[in-house]
Amino acid sequence: MSTDIQIAIAQVNLVVGDIEGNVERVLDESRTAMRQGADIILFPELTLTSYPPEDLLLRPSLDLRIEAALARLLSEQLDIHMVIGYPKRIDGKLYNMAGVIHKGQLVSEYRKQCLPNYQVFDEKRYFAPGDQPCVFTLKGSQFGVIICEDMWTPAPAEQSKIAGAQCLLVLNASPFHIDKSEDRLAAASKRVQDTGLPLIYANLIGGQDELIFDGSSFVVDAAGTICSQAPSFQEALHFQTLKIDTHNGSVIPDQGDMQSPQDQLAIIYQALVLGVRDYVNKNGFPGVILGLSGGIDSALTLAIAHDALGKDRVEAVMMPFKYTSSMSLEDAEAEANALGVHYRVLSIEPMFNAFMETLSPEFENAPKDTTEENLQARCRGVLLMALSNKQGHLVLTTGNKSEMAVGYATLYGDMVGGYSALKDLYKTLVFDLARYRNQLSPVIPERVITRPPSAELAPDQQDSDSLPDYSVLDAILELYIEGDQSAEAIVAAGFEKEDVYSVLKKVDRNEYKRRQAPIGVRLTKRGFGRDRRYPVTSKWGVGL
Repeated sequence: MSTDIQIAIAQVNLVVGDIEGNVERVLDESRTAMRQGADIILFPELTLTSYPPEDLLLRPSLDLRIEAALARLLSEQLDIHMVIGYPKRIDGKLYNMAGVIHKGQLVSEYRKQCLPNYQVFDEKRYFAPGDQPCVFTLKGSQFGVIICEDMWTPAPAEQSKIAGAQCLLVLNASPFHIDKSEDRLAAASKRVQDTGLPLIYANLIGGQDELIFDGSSFVVDAAGTICSQAPSFQEALHFQTLKIDTHNGSVIPDQGDMQSPQDQLAIIYQALVLGVRDYVNKNGFPGVILGLSGGIDSALTLAIAHDALGKDRVEAVMMPFKYTSSMSLEDAEAEANALGVHYRVLSIEPMFNAFMETLSPEFENAPKDTTEENLQARCRGVLLMALSNKQGHLVLTTGNKSEMAVGYATLYGDMVGGYSALKDLYKTLVFDLARYRNQLSPVIPERVITRPPSAELAPDQQDSDSLPDYSVLDAILELYIEGDQSAEAIVAAGFEKEDVYSVLKKVDRNEYKRRQAPIGVRLTKRGFGRDRRYPVTSKWGVGL
């Protein structure tokens, strides 16, 4: 004999710090789930504050606001088991908690045991660890609750099983990086293998500053088979039927809905679009503005902005100078027209000449160098920020990870802006994504993708004049930045010693620039931002 339990996974996009708004969202989703017959609704980690709240957790009003939020949830007395996350202070210590609420009662609570303190995580700064399991009963079956990092180590799941759990419910705020979904499924399968228990995984969705949460919630049965999976990069109320053996309470998930497989470029592109959309919308900007140069970086950024916000909320500005080719002018206009965004052309030549006239006594008898090139970029930055101030639109920068790594960007010039879509994209991946986007609809002229990259700050300038080919540069950078390999190890991997030492010196001495760069979408395990915190002032030595 068996009976059914219907569980709803609430893969919701919440706003950090909006405790009152997040509470109402919990109630709305719970009511919807109830109408569709759900017995349990499982929300993400730290639902009420959303994730990561960072130093908002240190605010004196936190405890009162969480207390009021829980009181609001209890007051509704909904006939569904709401499993939600929140911070809570007990005996003077703050815990990352999960609570089970049913018909106005706080049935059970759990304190997260494993607090991550690596990569983008610093939970030990805020939370104390718990040490006890949490198991509640529904229709004769026992459900154990754990939180995110608890799934990645054996003890919490095993502790839940010992306490009688017959199914694991996992609340998560697991940030996206390339290949993260595979890592999560592997960790879940290991816990299932260890415990013999099915596992239901609810993950947060949405962009929060540089972090992207992709959702991709899933259900794994006791044999380690994926039974269902919610879509990636979009909100969902994902339902799963659980068969409960009335004799022994064992839980068997039915086969449910599965998202269609996607290739890696599609996944990365969706992450970029979600990151831009949520940063702009959650911060209340009416739209975005960016410099459109006719090059590949600004072309891809424009396409992402268009896909995130729609054509009416995007403005592109071409700011030519005497070194700007006719090809760049033609291609920039073609891109803007293909996407239907607002487009204008503002020459920087009068501004540049005015600056040079003012500076001519100081520059007399000094040879031309990168000063004049940087001045062009800074003229463009001034124009973009002036338009931003007047219109209230956010400036999107267009630089990529390869450029930021080696310092090929101008402070107060092309680095001016509030958000960077391509910040964690190496140049080779920029080209791949441009080709991918053109498969959806042709918006980037082919010659933008095929011609040699150039900043067009000097006659006949090309990036290859001072950098290795991007395929070589990006491979070196990945080994050094993501792989933490030494110069000697990279040379031993088959790269020219001169190239390796030149690139690594550039990376090390340009930390000061990266500290002043806008935040942007994180895609790798080691983005420039929360992941990588190197001193600006240092004599560590290249590659050691």
